[in-house]
Amino acid sequence: MGTNRVFALVIGCVVSLVAFAVLGVGVLLFFGYVAQDDEGRISLPTAPLTTASSALVSEDVSLVDSIDPQVSDRVTVSVRVASSDPAREVLIGIAPTADVRDYLRGVAHTVVTDVEFFPFRAGYDNVTGSDTAASPLDQPWWFDRASGTGTTELEWRPQGGSWTMVVMNADGSAGVDVDVRAGVRVQSLGPVAASVLAASALLLVLGVGAIVFGASGLGRRTASETAAESKPLDEPDTLLSATEQSRYPVVLTGTRPESLSRGLWLVKWILAVPHYIVLVFLLAGFFVTTFVAGLAILFTGRYPRGLFDFNVGVLRWVWRVQFYSYSALGTDRYPPFTLHRTDHPADLVVDYPEKLSRGKVLVKWWLLAIPHYLVLSLLAGGWYAGFRIAGNGGDAGVTGQPYIFGSVLGVLVLIAGITLLFTGRYPRGLFDLVLGINRWVFRVAAYAALMTDEYPPFRLDQGPDEVESAQKDRVDDDVSGHGEHEVGEQTL
Repeated sequence: MGTNRVFALVIGCVVSLVAFAVLGVGVLLFFGYVAQDDEGRISLPTAPLTTASSALVSEDVSLVDSIDPQVSDRVTVSVRVASSDPAREVLIGIAPTADVRDYLRGVAHTVVTDVEFFPFRAGYDNVTGSDTAASPLDQPWWFDRASGTGTTELEWRPQGGSWTMVVMNADGSAGVDVDVRAGVRVQSLGPVAASVLAASALLLVLGVGAIVFGASGLGRRTASETAAESKPLDEPDTLLSATEQSRYPVVLTGTRPESLSRGLWLVKWILAVPHYIVLVFLLAGFFVTTFVAGLAILFTGRYPRGLFDFNVGVLRWVWRVQFYSYSALGTDRYPPFTLHRTDHPADLVVDYPEKLSRGKVLVKWWLLAIPHYLVLSLLAGGWYAGFRIAGNGGDAGVTGQPYIFGSVLGVLVLIAGITLLFTGRYPRGLFDLVLGINRWVFRVAAYAALMTDEYPPFRLDQGPDEVESAQKDRVDDDVSGHGEHEVGEQTL
């Protein structure tokens, strides 16, 4: 692989990842701008909070020691508080966390730990105490505070350090029942959101451009591959020729080994780590190039050849790693670090389509492929484990029930591994079935990646080689037909 192309692919993936992160921030800022009220404030719904203790206290808000003054001047946090008793004076204040802890030490108070709005639910952590709170109005350590009857509002510009917000009755008495509404005002939020979105778009263009440049070069076919594709198909066997002509355009093969190590499969997960790291970047490039190829197909009806070869190479690389590891355990031969075809026992080939449907690009990767996704979620969906909570918290209490779910492929590979461990053999029928499921997976993957318009068949073509499997099926059909003919002759 060319060093420049590899470097471009890696840099493109990193830049694209940063671009998506910046895009997410820009989208949040844009929705925040849209959600502003007439006063330029983005407000949460009103939260009715209550406690029988002396104070409602927020969880600690820890900010960096030093905040850029430009940020601090642009952002204002506002909190509005209204007592359920209009005649009662309430105080809302913010102060350093250490001062609030000293003030409330020994005083019963409530920490608001969580607030959910749809539906409303507040989580409280009650701190016990027997002391009476001193008058909060007389405390000198408040960074900012406001008090009064009716609706009281406090505005605060974020500062570095650890801060705590407190809501109390102004006389320090127990029993606080208030409606609280928090909001934030950001100056020039619209221009800031537009700038962030523009920056993300620029980064995304640069990242995608680098990925396409790297992928198109890395996927370029070698001279031997080009010669193999241009070589006329020999037809010494009419049966074999007909089978090859009718095969699905995605061909997955995996040679069954004569022998395998009994225990190597137990550590293949760590041996394959270098491949996993490389595949993170390759698959990121795969998704980007598939999107770019989809646009090209939509307007031209053709899949750019360089991107096609790269994406086929990525699928081939994935299949080699999966054949070596826990999708098949089919070989002990370490997968090569290349996109191109080699003599490795696992291989994948996809016929290049000269023309593709423009309209199917919009629907085949999600709508048309849904039936296959449902089937494959059971056949090859992987392993899932969890802890299910049962009970309603009443007299019966709450019980936990662990569960585990394995796909058909996962169970078959596990059986193959245990069989290898104790016998050193990989049963032929089990190997053929594992290859059939993987073949189905990669056919659907290639179809969803827009590489072919031919709909994947709903069948398990078992065995290491698709042509061999198809031949066997046809021979069985011929034998069956011949037997029926003989029976007919005897009857006559």
